[in-house]
Amino acid sequence: MAAIRIVDVTDEASFGLVPPCADPRFDHRTCDYWEDADRGSKSSRPGWLKASDTSGQLASRKPSLADNPFAPAERKAFNPFAPAEDRPRFADPFADEDEAPIDNPFAPRRQARPSVAGDAPRKLQMLGRGLAVFGSYAKAMLVDEEPVGYVQFGPLSAYPRALRLRELYPQLPESPLPAVITCIATVAESRHQGYALRLVEAVCEDLAARGFAAIEAYPEAGADPDATSAATPEFWLRARFTLVIDDERFPVLRRELD
Repeated sequence: MAAIRIVDVTDEASFGLVPPCADPRFDHRTCDYWEDADRGSKSSRPGWLKASDTSGQLASRKPSLADNPFAPAERKAFNPFAPAEDRPRFADPFADEDEAPIDNPFAPRRQARPSVAGDAPRKLQMLGRGLAVFGSYAKAMLVDEEPVGYVQFGPLSAYPRALRLRELYPQLPESPLPAVITCIATVAESRHQGYALRLVEAVCEDLAARGFAAIEAYPEAGADPDATSAATPEFWLRARFTLVIDDERFPVLRRELD
């Protein structure tokens, strides 16, 4: 019996487990179709697989006083509740000069949060944007330790193209907002074995545990299965989703989570 393992994509090691697309023109590891509503692409871009610092492209940077050579020196306000590394230490006037400043044992400690390195491949940085708050945005499936499947998901806010598509249908419920599955795929030689359905079930269980009440998918009707990232309407019906928008090109399928 084949051994199946589903891995959250959270670092370069797990990112390396994402299998290739069935159509070589596309690549899950370099796709930003759902993340960029205007210029996103599903194309294969090998240059994206190299480590490079693209953090400035993924998050806007707020200007600070340090950017203005004429501004006075920026002074950090004292916060008695700040974690130790950010909090000024108190000097003890009765202590010897060689003694270290006294720390405040009642101040909360900042816990280390998971994150993706700033020089990681660009797509991995996209998948890691909400890692510290939301959790993983993707999973890979391995069968006998061979990668066979991939799924990308997350909150609507992470995928501007999904937000724009959803705005076309004001009849969709606005509250609570659903999570979305944007991409689902298995390698060509592993088709029709139920792997993609199993990945969807894993995502649904995961998102229900994170507090989501529903999940939506936005397939393209009539698209080539190898060329689409969001599968077909028929696939989502098999995955226990319900057709809620019967559009001839961009239907919407939804599943309520337990």
